This record gives sequence, C-alpha cells and structure tokens, in this order.
Amino acid sequence: CLQPLSSGTALGSCLAAGRAQVQQEPSAETNEGTGVTISCSHPNIQTTDFIYWFRQLPGRVPAFLVSGHKGSKALQAPPGQLSVAADRRSSALWLARPRRGDAAVYYCALRD
Repeated sequence: CLQPLSSGTALGSCLAAGRAQVQQEPSAETNEGTGVTISCSHPNIQTTDFIYWFRQLPGRVPAFLVSGHKGSKALQAPPGQLSVAADRRSSALWLARPRRGDAAVYYCALRD
C-alpha cells in the first residue's frame, strides 16, 4: 500500500485490483525519489474499455489519477506516466519521483 518504511527513506506499495478481470502484483517498493512502475494485467479487456488508475491515501477515499485507452499519457500529480501495451492486455503506471506523500494503495480498473 505505498506505506513509508520505518527508515523514512523508502516507500513500499500494496496494489489491489479494481475488478475481477484486472490483476496486480501484491507489492512494489522503491527508494523515495526513485521512479517506480506499478503494473496491471487485464487480459480480457474489451475494445471499448478504458483503463483507469486511482490511488487511496491513508484515511481517504480512492481518488482518480489518470485514464487511457492506448499509448502513453502523462500524469501531472504525482509526476509520471500511464503506458498501455500495444495489445491493451496490460498497463503500467510509472511514478517518476515518488515521495512519502505518495504512500497509498494504487488501483487499476476497466470501464467501457
């Protein structure tokens, strides 16, 4: 769940799925300020489906980050990028310079 580690210099992350056809790794970790990629697999994506990414900060409700259909799309806050595979069966959210304030649960989801 992108929770700060006790050292204060690293971020961990727990990833969760937005719906049954979406799969994510259970965790990822990076040093603060070092880019990290959070991947999402959606092998049964439909032609009309859009890919949505959300994050849930501690004590908050999930908040929309970015959506996309194909290719890449810049993410302003936090800085990064959404990339969708050419076959659309997977996507990746890259956080360029994650900070302690980016500690959260990151979700991907599909919707037509």
